[in-house]
Amino acid sequence: MTRTETNHIPTIEEAGAAFHALRAEIGKAVVGNDTAIMYLMLALLCRGHVLLEGVPGVAKTLLVRALATALDLEHTRVQFTPDLMPGDVTGSQIYDPHSAEFTFRHGPVFTNLLLADEINRTPPKTQSSLLESMEERQVSVDGKPLFLPDPFVVVATQNPIEQEGTYPLPEAQLDRFLFKVDIHLPGRDDEFRILQRHAAGFDPRDLAAAGLRPVAGPAHIAVARAALTRVTITPEVLAYTVDVCRATRASPAVLHGASTRGATALMAASRAFAWLNGRGFVTPDDVKAVAVAVLRHRLQLRPEAELDGVTPEGVLSALLLSVPVPV
Repeated sequence: MTRTETNHIPTIEEAGAAFHALRAEIGKAVVGNDTAIMYLMLALLCRGHVLLEGVPGVAKTLLVRALATALDLEHTRVQFTPDLMPGDVTGSQIYDPHSAEFTFRHGPVFTNLLLADEINRTPPKTQSSLLESMEERQVSVDGKPLFLPDPFVVVATQNPIEQEGTYPLPEAQLDRFLFKVDIHLPGRDDEFRILQRHAAGFDPRDLAAAGLRPVAGPAHIAVARAALTRVTITPEVLAYTVDVCRATRASPAVLHGASTRGATALMAASRAFAWLNGRGFVTPDDVKAVAVAVLRHRLQLRPEAELDGVTPEGVLSALLLSVPVPV
């Protein structure tokens, strides 16, 4: 199924089935990483962006390419380097000597799925070129907005900040990411399966040969997004969501806690998680399931807490145990 093969508007049931089929389809190319796959699907449902962190060589790029292929979405990849300029991402004005006028050359950001590879290897000036695109879904040229296609999702990968030649992402940009997901080295069994596939001839550069095909498309995403508005969330669960976020601001280990944007992101993500699991209502367990990925990059720890080995994940795990859960 591709965009050119059908104009059929899927039902909610068909959209749900398509999203579940995504997991198996991506699994044809990617071994393990089920959690990362889930968060990428949730981001599509919530119109959010994802920051993937992990050492080089753990299939972060392959995961995004497989997702784009299975969704029949246009995608581009930008390798962020220290000499990359903002215009290399958003586009730039080009002078045409024949017409004696400037014309805008669209940059790689004009796509459905933008893979910003190793985003923390470029200086903050270029990192910030994505801020408007991520928040407003547009690029301003001479004061006029050029709108990006829908859906539009940025999936950025970064290496651990301790590695040489990396720049920390500004807090304002981190807050634009719906999720931050850690990609770990595979376990022994998964690594054995990866080597088995490569020994059998798997080529990560040729996903078609691996049997990957589109199992969903923009129409399924649109129907699923509309279905989320019908997922109910009670005042009690909303209050619990607020209490979790407010607890991050009161933690003695935290200098700056989750913002109100973080609270709305947590609500949206828990709603999408409930729908993806076949429920029409949100429970406190749904909030707990996505809270760490939604909030971990929005917390700024106090220096003394960092010196003591405190981590955002540790703070959030403790808060989720201490905040009263509604019945």
